[in-house]
Amino acid sequence: MNESALAALDHPIRNRKSIGRMLVAALLPMLVFAGCKKEETPAPEITVQAEHPEQGAISDHITADAILAPLAQAAIVPKINAPVKKFYVQRGAKVKEGELLAVLENADLVGAAQDNKGSYEAAQAAFATATRAQVPEDAQKAELDYAQAKANLDLNTSIVNSRKQLFAEGAIPGRDLDTAQAALVQAQAAYDSAAKHLESMHNVSREAALKSAKGQLTSAEGKYDGAAALVNFSEIRSPIDGVVTDRPLYAGETPAGGAPLITVMDTSSLLAKAHIAQSLAQQMKIGDDATLIVPGVKDPVDAKVTLISPALDPGSTTLEIWLKIDNKKALLKVGTPVKVSITGHTVENALKVPVSSILTAQDGSKSVMVVGTDGAAHKKPVELGIQDGDDVEITKGLTTADMVITSGSYGLDEGAKVKVGKADDDDAKPAAGKGGDKD
Repeated sequence: MNESALAALDHPIRNRKSIGRMLVAALLPMLVFAGCKKEETPAPEITVQAEHPEQGAISDHITADAILAPLAQAAIVPKINAPVKKFYVQRGAKVKEGELLAVLENADLVGAAQDNKGSYEAAQAAFATATRAQVPEDAQKAELDYAQAKANLDLNTSIVNSRKQLFAEGAIPGRDLDTAQAALVQAQAAYDSAAKHLESMHNVSREAALKSAKGQLTSAEGKYDGAAALVNFSEIRSPIDGVVTDRPLYAGETPAGGAPLITVMDTSSLLAKAHIAQSLAQQMKIGDDATLIVPGVKDPVDAKVTLISPALDPGSTTLEIWLKIDNKKALLKVGTPVKVSITGHTVENALKVPVSSILTAQDGSKSVMVVGTDGAAHKKPVELGIQDGDDVEITKGLTTADMVITSGSYGLDEGAKVKVGKADDDDAKPAAGKGGDKD
């Protein structure tokens, strides 16, 4: 056969192959679609944890760092420079106010005090003599001299008057009258002198004598008090009740100028001193409850706000607050850094949900996912109030009837099927992706 005949015979065969390929191409999508249709399953239920909002009191808590300080402290610096003669206490000793803690070398001071004491006692005696004997006697003598001069003047006046009458009658010579008049002049002079002396005694001399005696006594007393004070300065006494927390020297050593010899602290109560922002301090008041987290102490320690500074710290523009803590058992130590939590504003009958249930959008808006009556998850926008630890107040958007998803809500699509389970369920799975993987 030639090539044309062979081509004619081969044409039906090629046509049949083409038709077969066309049928396979047409049926293949249908078969693939039928296979997918057969493998498709309903969307799985996602296990979540959910609960109704709790209703009750919730309080705002202000937290800050603080350092424990003693209720009172006395770093006793000696007022005189002398070696330590003897210590009466050791570090850790409990002492009372006024108790003798140590004595410095003071033999020279004791001697000076005794000398000044003698001078003071002599001045006391001189003052007593001046006020009780000398000055009264001088005043009494002046009064007697005045009275005597007056009596003599009166007598001589009477004699002169009498002799004038006798002389006029010619009964006596003129010489007798002259003699009487001369005696009267002398008596008048003596009277004037006695009167002036009495007046000065009452107005000047007596007062000056008393002031002089008083001045000498005061001077002697001041010198004695100064010497006695130096002796007292050599005796170191506690100004407060407390515990000896530092005693750096031994007997015989001389403390450096301005350096404390003994430190006493009242640790029966401690103060936690913290600095907080003014906006937070405005939410607080004296007497507010607080708690302290102390390193090494298992349970929180109760405290109360006792001071809110009336002025800002110029360096940090914060307010200093003091919290008082009972420490009669001496469990807490001065200088310990602690965390303080102060109870601020409290809302009664607040609607509370766990913080873990709150979802935050990119624009900052808040929402929660709730389980609807259809068994699906639905988003509800909410407004928040006070946060207290793991709880947060819902001020708008929920009621106690809502079932809020507390765990597993992240990534849930609106309307996703959910079932409420326990956190330890074997089949509990977190929501993944946006509604989970899909074929």
